[in-house]
Amino acid sequence: MYQRLLVPLDGSKLAEAALPFARQLSGRLGLDVTFLHVSGSDESRLASMHHAYVNGVADNMKRQFKEAGIPVEARGRVVVGHPAEQILQYVQKNHIDLILMASHGRSGVMRWALGSVADKVLRASEVPVWLVKAGSAQESDYDKWPKITALVLLDGSELAEQVLPHVEVMVKQRGADIVDVILVRVCEPPAIPSDYPPSMPLSWDEHVKQEMAKSRQRNEQYLLAVEKRLRDVGLSVRSQVLMGKAADEIVDYAAKTPFSLIAMTTRGRSGLSRWVYGSVAEKVLLGVSCPILLVKPH
Repeated sequence: MYQRLLVPLDGSKLAEAALPFARQLSGRLGLDVTFLHVSGSDESRLASMHHAYVNGVADNMKRQFKEAGIPVEARGRVVVGHPAEQILQYVQKNHIDLILMASHGRSGVMRWALGSVADKVLRASEVPVWLVKAGSAQESDYDKWPKITALVLLDGSELAEQVLPHVEVMVKQRGADIVDVILVRVCEPPAIPSDYPPSMPLSWDEHVKQEMAKSRQRNEQYLLAVEKRLRDVGLSVRSQVLMGKAADEIVDYAAKTPFSLIAMTTRGRSGLSRWVYGSVAEKVLLGVSCPILLVKPH
């Protein structure tokens, strides 16, 4: 069960894009939320301003919780040092269960999602990290979502499946009756080899068509088995096999699925950080507007 949420803020409107989802996530799951500002060692003269900023954000959140009758706490904290290191230290020392960050930071570019701060947090964090894309969050009133659809990205590996326990816990805390889980597996077509013999009985296109049909069947059976495991623990779940380029298919499917979230591990079948730091995840992060839950597998 999750109890504590950490939201790093740098004072920018871009980073504050996480606030609407922080309100929804902490309120719906009953999480105490801490807003953390990391001040540079050369910013001591601004300490009072930084404290006033995060305490103001926390007070506003507490007021909203009180008006809604939600019994959770909100607080502001300021620490000094390097942002990524201080975020990770705060998580460890204060038994934080989840981190929520906007995908943009102070610089106005993809610094949180693709730059040094979030890169280090995602690589080193032992707790799940939620990413909310700045710019899209202001357009989404998460509190008014009638029902949530969690798109869980799997690649057939045990590493990717390590996101499932986290999805189970969150769904049960949020309410299994108002969260649909969709297991998503993308089958990519094989690349034509340079030495594919023209004398083969099947043309390359025919070969690809045949192999993709076999792949779809295998993965439908795989997802059905995972579905059963989740239904046995009380989740509402179905599955979908997509055919094509992984990033393109995921982005397109998410865009067509209203009120959706994406959940995935930071490592996939390759054993490298392919989902998050490779081309697939980079395109997904840039292409979707919904929040993304990233879990580091063990």
